[in-house]
Amino acid sequence: MKDQIKRKAIELIILFGLVSLFGDILYEGARSVNGPYLKTFGVNASIVGLIAGTGELIGYAIRLLSGYFADRTKAYWLFTFIGYGLLISVPLLSLSGVWQVAALLMLIERFGKALRAPARDTIVSQAAKRIGTGIGFAIGEVLDQIGAMGGPLIFSFFFLFTGAASKSILDYQYGYALFWVPFAVLMACIIFAYLRVPDPSELEKAVTAKPMPDKLSVVFWKYNLFSFVATMGLVNFILMAYHFKAKGILSDAMIPLFYGLGMGVDAIAALIIGRYYDVLKHRNGNENAGLLALAVIPILSLAIPVLAFSGFSSLAAASILLWGVTMGAHETIMKSAIADLTPLKKRGTGYGIFNAGYGLAMFFGSAAMGFLYDISIFALIVLSVGLEIAAIPLFISMRDEALKNE
Repeated sequence: MKDQIKRKAIELIILFGLVSLFGDILYEGARSVNGPYLKTFGVNASIVGLIAGTGELIGYAIRLLSGYFADRTKAYWLFTFIGYGLLISVPLLSLSGVWQVAALLMLIERFGKALRAPARDTIVSQAAKRIGTGIGFAIGEVLDQIGAMGGPLIFSFFFLFTGAASKSILDYQYGYALFWVPFAVLMACIIFAYLRVPDPSELEKAVTAKPMPDKLSVVFWKYNLFSFVATMGLVNFILMAYHFKAKGILSDAMIPLFYGLGMGVDAIAALIIGRYYDVLKHRNGNENAGLLALAVIPILSLAIPVLAFSGFSSLAAASILLWGVTMGAHETIMKSAIADLTPLKKRGTGYGIFNAGYGLAMFFGSAAMGFLYDISIFALIVLSVGLEIAAIPLFISMRDEALKNE
């Protein structure tokens, strides 16, 4: 019976990995060129940074409400269906004729993610409890990143096929139109996953574990504070891509190509870090000990702005790959941690609170860096590096709290 439940859990993780794969083909493909696309309309860096930051704010802050209502209603699948359905905004970018419409569609895509993310992560966490939360989310992240590589590469190959000249608004719109097919496949995958496992809560209930308290712990809040500061200091890729195009550091075709490679690095890093996360838990006999792996985030994030805004194409490419490693840690450890720090009845709320803070951090960080970009790139770098340094003592405080909680 236990083997059957474990197989069903693995099946659900893989199915949601496929959902994420096609979802990432859509929105990561779009995100890899949204910055340069807005540049073709003549939009300045401050507006691009504001759009990127607002998108992240919507994509994360609204999760506070969607996570809460997903818990209250237990309608995790409904939130998942609607949220993924709004990814139709990506192929609709092929019909945008002014930058305001394009910006609105970019924000709608982020709103869809806000609706689905807490519910989806709750469903996946219930299955991941059967095999280890770190490796469970890492498997999903690998499939997710295959799509994250595929989406940008579609744009890159399309641009290479259409010639080496600088791309126009129409060229980008033709590229966005290619994404109608993966959108249809994505929705079919969600329906199949629901039919296979309509009640994923049964998977976690089958795990023998000590009961968790109903309230959210001190380490949960310290974890959120650390994540907020470290995330605020992380440079948004849209701004990086804008810089690469504006300064002629990377070509229109090379930007999504390296972004796709960065997503490949993300996948490899996710497997390694996710496995290490579970090892730390077992080695210390403490469900919170996996948080020690978060030490890599501020350390790696320190170098990204220095490389990205150096003015050299080789260092710019390296910054994208390093950004991919950092995102692998974000996507794997941060999702796994919420599953281990929160009881099942508050899981959606926990994801909602975390993601609300994450979105606020992305908003303030992206908006501030976009504003500083037009004034002083050096000041932008100082802000980013300073925030990551400030996150280190917060990590130490969180680490001490995590290790004394068993």
